[in-house]
Amino acid sequence: MNAHIITIGDEILIGQTLNTNAAYIGEKLTQNQINITGSSVVPDIKENIVAEFERSLANNDLVIVTGGLGPTHDDVTRNCIVDFFKSGLVKNEQVLSDIKYLFEIRGRILTKINEDQALIPRIALPIRNSKGTAPGFWIEKEDKIFIAMPGVPYEMKEMMNDFVIPRLLERNKTLGKKVIIKNLLTTGIPESTLFDKLGDLEKLLKGARLAFLPSHYGVKLRLTVEGVDFESAQNKLEEIEQKIRFTIGRYIFGKDEDTIEEVLANLLIDRGLKISIGESCTGGLISHRLTNISGSSIFFERGIVAYSNHAKVELLKVDEEIIAKYGAVSFEVAKQMANGAKEVSGADIGLAVTGILGPTGATPTKPIGLVYISLCDNKRSTVKEFRFGDNRLLNKDRTSQAALEMLRRYLLGISYDD
Repeated sequence: MNAHIITIGDEILIGQTLNTNAAYIGEKLTQNQINITGSSVVPDIKENIVAEFERSLANNDLVIVTGGLGPTHDDVTRNCIVDFFKSGLVKNEQVLSDIKYLFEIRGRILTKINEDQALIPRIALPIRNSKGTAPGFWIEKEDKIFIAMPGVPYEMKEMMNDFVIPRLLERNKTLGKKVIIKNLLTTGIPESTLFDKLGDLEKLLKGARLAFLPSHYGVKLRLTVEGVDFESAQNKLEEIEQKIRFTIGRYIFGKDEDTIEEVLANLLIDRGLKISIGESCTGGLISHRLTNISGSSIFFERGIVAYSNHAKVELLKVDEEIIAKYGAVSFEVAKQMANGAKEVSGADIGLAVTGILGPTGATPTKPIGLVYISLCDNKRSTVKEFRFGDNRLLNKDRTSQAALEMLRRYLLGISYDD
């Protein structure tokens, strides 16, 4: 099955909004052995949209569209669908009920413009939306499938996972039975070093494919395996994954959609441990990431943003003389910050960061990107020095990731030495 992805919206076209929808849809289709022939972005102009519908549907078995299904004047996708398929609109009572319920639980008054979103093309099967007011549409005509979904990412993702992919799999039982894709998520090791450590990839993979996908958080290893049937592909994948983990397992923190925050939450909860964090250069980012996890109150005791020297002394009990002697960005201050975070809170673990993230603040002996991260418990303290780049915002992300990885290694008993 060949597929084309269409994203509608001026904001995407001019670069104001990143096209994360196409990336997500592309990944999901590929995981289910649907071949993507292309992806296009069109403006909120009726003639352009209809022309793209015609072109992409003529050359593909499946077309998936996102964007332009909202209630305002610039949301023109529904009318374009009506014109393209020459189908009138009908009110769908299930969709209307969904919209009314959403307004009710949010304490809002239902307006005529939102009520009209229950009007769907007569030719379409509605894709119900539990997170917003705009339904999606599933249309089949002349052995072609046309799917339209809202552009709001979390609404689209739920529709893809709960409706679109299961229905595509049901319609064609051969989908997803021969190809398996698995992502192994690494951090704390550069792409080139990973490549070197894995050695002879041809011997390792034996016909499978491995892609290295780096970001400032780490490197995603995308493993694609084919087999004559699902079982053989799964067995081959497991064999290759075991070999990869044997070689670089210490750097792998998760798989597929895992986040390091979720991994840490599970580890801390399983061990019955609480953590407190003292942050300077990251300004609360580490605490923010950990508290994004539901139930974080079980393991997260507190986060203290001690940006100034005065705050470090007052809130984290750092010795003023230590700051004067070694500077706020130093091995010694980081160690005292972590100890202070643990002691003032009574937590089991203290974690702290201090650094120079740039673009100003460097000295002849302390360059931009210099960061110290410290972790302590009741028995020992560890401090590690990092040298990141000169981009302030990327350095905040890198520092937070390095701190979380340091915590993961501590909880799993993995050495910090590399």
